[in-house]
Order: sequence, then structure tokens, then C-alpha cells
Amino acid sequence: MKAMLALMMIAASALAADERRSGADFMSPATQAMQRDDTQNPAMLWISNGEAQWNTAAGGSGKSCASCHGDAKNSMRGVAARFPAFHRDRTINLSQRINICRERKQQATPWRAESEELLGMEAYVAMQSRGMPVTPPQDQDTRASAARGQQLYFQRIGQLNLSCAQCHDQQAGKRLGGSTIPQAHASAYPIYRLEWQAMGSLQRRLRNCMSGVRAEVPPYGAQELIELEAWLAVRDQGMKIETPGVRP
Repeated sequence: MKAMLALMMIAASALAADERRSGADFMSPATQAMQRDDTQNPAMLWISNGEAQWNTAAGGSGKSCASCHGDAKNSMRGVAARFPAFHRDRTINLSQRINICRERKQQATPWRAESEELLGMEAYVAMQSRGMPVTPPQDQDTRASAARGQQLYFQRIGQLNLSCAQCHDQQAGKRLGGSTIPQAHASAYPIYRLEWQAMGSLQRRLRNCMSGVRAEVPPYGAQELIELEAWLAVRDQGMKIETPGVRP
């Protein structure tokens, strides 16, 4: 375990000194402008819904998120930058943390993964950290999850026998099917993809990639997906949160 953590720290240090580029840098000027301008960014529709949900009482407790946390612009500042994080007995992402609060504090039914409600709330919470640096937790349990995610990132999978690194490290900046291959950075999620005509989570994108290489696709919330998210947070350390992102 110590050797694995040491390897991860070395990789993270190397990333800190490289020329990392946001996925936004690979987009057309029109799409970049759409992300920058909140009046043009279609993701703001979901965020508006998330803000409404923040202030709406739900469940048996009759409480809203604001009942406990107050104004999200203050209480949620920097929160998204610290996820995934270890919670009790496992590493969780931000959407799972939202559902834990919903179930235990509001006594309400958890939102379905990739539902409009959960995406809206996650994007609303994440937007409060926009412009802040990604700061992955340094506790041993979260770092161990990220180390396992690192192994998955470099592991060849599927009938095409490809790894994440082969596309997003070795081929970044080249073109595939008419689109530029970006580096693997996740600081803009949840994002609005023009291809989807909708918001989507990082797990949706990861599952799309796995399907693309003809690999077995794990279900939403699978621990291997969380661990990949934890590794991507290490890769992103120090990069700015961009949520809500827009991508082609």
C-alpha cells in the first residue's frame, strides 16, 4: 500500500509541473464563449432548478438544504473541490454525498443517479466552487482509492484493448471521428454536452468511454467509477473548477 501511495504522489507531482490544459481549450471559440457566458450556457437551466431545490423543503423532516446549510454561495464554497472523499466506510463522490444528506437529514427518497434533480443539485453545489483549485483530500483512505483509480486509468480494457491513458495522454490533441481528443481533466463536471443536448455527470462520460472501447460497463455508483473519479481529482489538483462546463 505504501508503495502504491508513493507512486501516486510521484505521478501527481509530475502532473503539477506539466502543461495541463482544460477540455475547454480544445473546443471551438463558439463553445468556449457559451461556457463563459452564464446567459448563454444551457447548463444554467439545470442550475436554476438546483437552486430552487436547495430552498425547497422535502421529506419527513420538512427541511430544505438551506435549513441546515443556509446560503449555498457561502456554505458550499469549496466543497466540490474536495470530492471524491472518504465517508465512513468508502469513498464517495459529490452526488452520493447529496443523496446521503437527502436520505438521512431530510428523510426523503434519494434521487436516481443521472436524474434531472440530482444533476441540477450537484451542478448548483459545484458552481459555488467555480474558480477555486481542485483540492483532493490527503487522508490515507481517499488516497488509496485514487491509487486504485490510477491503476484502472492505465489498464487496457474491452475488445479494443485500450486504456484511458492511451487516448487522453498519448493521443491528446489529435482527432478522432472529427473531434479533438482532450486531456483527461474532470473539473468542469457536471457538464452540458451538445451531443447529449442535456447535462451529464462524470460517470456518464466514463461509462460512454468504456462502451466505446467495447468493455463491460459498470453501473452508476460502482466503486471502480468512484475510484477513477478520485484519480482524476489527483490529476486535476490545482486546476480551477469550471462547473458548469459545456462540451461538444
